[in-house]
Amino acid sequence: MKYTRITALAAIGVAATLSLTACGSDNSGKDSSSKGSSSSSSSSSDGGSKSDGGSGSGNSEASNAKSGSGKGTEAEEVANGTTESGSKVTFCKTEDLAIDATDAAPDEASGRIDITMINRGSTTCSATGFAGVDIKDADNTSNPIERGHAQPRVTILKPGDAAVFNLAYDIDNTGNSLSSPTNILVTPPNETHTVSLKWPAGAGEIKGAYTDVEVYPTHTTK
Repeated sequence: MKYTRITALAAIGVAATLSLTACGSDNSGKDSSSKGSSSSSSSSSDGGSKSDGGSGSGNSEASNAKSGSGKGTEAEEVANGTTESGSKVTFCKTEDLAIDATDAAPDEASGRIDITMINRGSTTCSATGFAGVDIKDADNTSNPIERGHAQPRVTILKPGDAAVFNLAYDIDNTGNSLSSPTNILVTPPNETHTVSLKWPAGAGEIKGAYTDVEVYPTHTTK
């Protein structure tokens, strides 16, 4: 009987050991599978973000933008002394320009003065950009005029060609204007020499101050 009980207990112990081994094997398999799945998911996520993210089309677009921005606009090229065709163009010199100012107001409320520059030189030149403008008052003071919000246009002048730019302001019809302009001091774009023009006869009086007058960039008359 004693022998039988020992044998039975031994059998129970072996069965318990086998059961524990099987459970450990199942857990180990689950952990391994879980780790593998997690690793695979992480790898897939990284790969997806790289593919969708930057080194593909995003950087390609940035590269295209850089290559596109390497070439300036025609206005910039002219400003740098060359046209798109590669020919050299220098800026028009004040001494080669015949400059005149005329009243061109479209109505009784909007004042406009057109300033025309004709290339009297023997070579083609650029008048692209904003001219420097001051208005001289009867009290002998001069006031710089602000630029209007406009993009300069390429203005290439062959000998005999004309460019124009305007001064714009509101007309004071009350008779109480505090401005008494006598002259317009003009410095062509990218020049340092200035010419003095008479304020056009018949031009409407300026409403407000000289700071309310705006100058706009040159353009061709064609």
